[in-house]
Amino acid sequence: MLLFVDNLTNVDFSYLDASRGLLGETWLANIRLHGDLDDQSMVCDFGVVKKIVRDWLDTELDHRLAVPTQAPNIEITSNGDQLDIRWTLDNGEHIHTTSPRQAIALVEAATLTPETIARWCEQQLKSAFRDEIEKLELSFSTEQIEGAFYHYSHGLKKHGGNCQRIAHGHRSRIDIWADGVKSTSLESLWAERWRDIYIGSREDISAEPTINGADYFDFAYTSEQGAFTLQLPKRCCYIIDTDTTVECLAEHIAATTAADNPSVELRIRAFEGINKGAEAYRGQ
Repeated sequence: MLLFVDNLTNVDFSYLDASRGLLGETWLANIRLHGDLDDQSMVCDFGVVKKIVRDWLDTELDHRLAVPTQAPNIEITSNGDQLDIRWTLDNGEHIHTTSPRQAIALVEAATLTPETIARWCEQQLKSAFRDEIEKLELSFSTEQIEGAFYHYSHGLKKHGGNCQRIAHGHRSRIDIWADGVKSTSLESLWAERWRDIYIGSREDISAEPTINGADYFDFAYTSEQGAFTLQLPKRCCYIIDTDTTVECLAEHIAATTAADNPSVELRIRAFEGINKGAEAYRGQ
């Protein structure tokens, strides 16, 4: 017998990709359990399935940076609770971060894809279910977005929860209305501008070094969970003068768009992952 739960929950996180760099993602999790019926005539109670899987994903993957531990182009060292990770991109540039261990998902894989991360999750989750479960399958899918969207990573040092982690991210849609009409051209402009981007706060920049001919931003801050640093090529970054909450991002999009279109009435709907976000307005 097969039990399934589609779109059980979603995870917002970032991961390292050899060609795209630091990639913010939002994935929907789907679970399938194979096994015999128990004394309740169930493979497993839906409530139990949802709690186990949601709790594990919330703790071990959501709002973390996923790192492929078996990749040939990665160096991982630890100093107490701190992990030091250096990732070399295909073009020779690098990403370097130091973070508390709880901010990193060490995935036993050479490359990170929805499939390899799902297999890693399955290995960890199987022991959480009763022995009668013959097989556990987990898969990830993405929100179906008809219009424009972008992938971004960020960190919110003032946040009391896991958003304070310096490298976590989202796959987010963007809706823009100009004079009451949906503007696919403005949406596409922002989707391209923030494609595979790290959105950083200017006050978090600690240095701007040039290494092997490439220009970098160094970000650093200490928050409730510990000390965080992140070094990224400048070409992968977009700097704003405020925090990078979705409220501030919506306001930034509105202000920047209004400066280029001063006579246009604007409504901006910026998402942070799935079904949540903020709106900002100009000219109303």
